[in-house]
Amino acid sequence: MKQFKNFTMNFGPQHPAAHGVLRLVLQMDGEVIKDADPHIGLLHRATEKLAESKPYNQSIGYMDRLDYVSMMCNEHAYVLAIEKLLNIDIPDRAKYIRVMFDEITRILNHLLWLGAHALDIGAMSVFLYSFREREDLMDCYEAVSGTRMHATYYRPGGVSRDLPENMPKYEKSTLRDKSELKDLNYNREGSLLDFLEDFVSRFPECINEYEDLLTDNRIWKQRTVGIGVVEPERALELGFTGPMLRGSGIAWDLRKKQPYEVYNKLKFDIPIGKTGDSYDRYLVRIEELKQSNKIIKQCIDWLKNNPGPIMVDDAKVTPPNRETMKEDMEALIHHFKTFTEGYCTPEGETYTAIEAPKGEFGIYLISDGANKPYRLKIRAPGFSHLSALNEMCKNHMLSDVVTIIGTQDIVFGEIDR
Repeated sequence: MKQFKNFTMNFGPQHPAAHGVLRLVLQMDGEVIKDADPHIGLLHRATEKLAESKPYNQSIGYMDRLDYVSMMCNEHAYVLAIEKLLNIDIPDRAKYIRVMFDEITRILNHLLWLGAHALDIGAMSVFLYSFREREDLMDCYEAVSGTRMHATYYRPGGVSRDLPENMPKYEKSTLRDKSELKDLNYNREGSLLDFLEDFVSRFPECINEYEDLLTDNRIWKQRTVGIGVVEPERALELGFTGPMLRGSGIAWDLRKKQPYEVYNKLKFDIPIGKTGDSYDRYLVRIEELKQSNKIIKQCIDWLKNNPGPIMVDDAKVTPPNRETMKEDMEALIHHFKTFTEGYCTPEGETYTAIEAPKGEFGIYLISDGANKPYRLKIRAPGFSHLSALNEMCKNHMLSDVVTIIGTQDIVFGEIDR
């Protein structure tokens, strides 16, 4: 008779379902997991240390690269922390633009999560469907900031520029003729807000398509129902936030509990799960897509009717605009000083958190009165979730590890920092 012994297995970092750079050392008993030990640090770039040697406004770009799927949300926490230290209140229009782009970012994040999670488990089509909608929202990022991913659009005091009056259009090329261009550009004739209005009107139907493919799919349910169950009390003890906590049935969302910007003026609901398994977390994120769509619609309606400034009227933090800078020597010097030396913040410390797509993303900032932080500590939601991986995987099969890593929505930029 054969003897089966426990053996050790490396899952990742080159495994496609390890989401980048996770090395998981698994103790296996046959195909059952007895112990899962995550090894992290393969994407450590010393973001917190680098921020200590740069003026405040030069570290915004580093924030984009932490959780590189929800770029503007990371920026938001950082600029809010600086604004809290400087004690400035930004114009309403800038607040609505920030909230709108936070929710666009939430949709971008959840769509990538949905596509990648489904692909890991074995559903190919959803990945292609979700990237179809991501493409439109990436165009919105590009329209306001000039880049599709690392936007550096939020600035202490507001946002870097107002929403554009016209959307970039598809051009004629060897790949497409004029008849195709008309179909591709039908919703790009107006402003960015018109383009987004068209998007929010058709997005609910797209969500229905994802649900048709997955929600009642027998194989999807077999792979997710009862996998990675976390009880509500345990989820709190483990430091879960975001959809991981709400999937276990606890209605905690910073947008409702500790509202920032204009969330207290907007109507939306907080979806929660019942059983705390991977299927519940999937349903929570699907419902969040619908709620984010509702929030974007409310922001578009407000922004269309309320033009105004998008940066605070304070020359200490707001650089002069490009036109003035090119005509006036004083403005040129001012612009140069703002971007090379930045500004000093009063002595003090602040912890500022926002509801990022993955959970509570917090920035702890200590100022000693200089133009750069004395200390910056980033509270990444994925870090707490990953630390619970061992507990969630125990006594599951090897194939369930992929489901559990997927349901945690892990991105290593923010975990390794």
